[in-house]
Amino acid sequence: MGLRERKKEKTRLALLDAALDLFLEQGYDATTVEQIAGAVDISPRTFFRYFPTKDHVPLWFHEQGEETMQEALDSRPADEPAFTAMVHALRAVIQDMQGTTPEDTERFLKLRKVFDANPALVGKSVARGTATERRLTEVIAGRRGVDPADPLSALIVAWAMATMRVGFECPVEPVDLPSMVSRMEQVLELAERSLRPGWDA
Repeated sequence: MGLRERKKEKTRLALLDAALDLFLEQGYDATTVEQIAGAVDISPRTFFRYFPTKDHVPLWFHEQGEETMQEALDSRPADEPAFTAMVHALRAVIQDMQGTTPEDTERFLKLRKVFDANPALVGKSVARGTATERRLTEVIAGRRGVDPADPLSALIVAWAMATMRVGFECPVEPVDLPSMVSRMEQVLELAERSLRPGWDA
């Protein structure tokens, strides 16, 4: 990563940290783009270079997760069963979470609190996740050599992604990243065991 890219990433993280703190302090709906931008001494116009809208801030993890899964799928053998490839893609996300810095962990836990306090954001997250699933379905269909509208490809992706949702909604209190990651891995292993022989297309 070059100097310019590092500076952009530093600003993006500063905006993210400021936004999460404001969301928790005064509420998501009450927080404005102007306040977030002002907290890191940039203009609202500059804010939009990093996040298209305020709603994109709490959904940043979708962007990271989708990119990680796409890269993992691209690296898998072409003849590998589709669900197996998806499992490896999900484990790449889990590995990223395990390798996070203390700052990343704090952000993730703050994000979880923001979602818990704002049910409407859950709907936005589901919609963003649906878009990710559509793109992943196209990738899986391509690996299987079938039309993107193939229902089995969609089912493979949906089944795999459901494990991440169940893990993310970890009911253990207090919520911490290690317990959430452990639950994700546990649910992923359960999904693998639940497949009947021959289903893995």
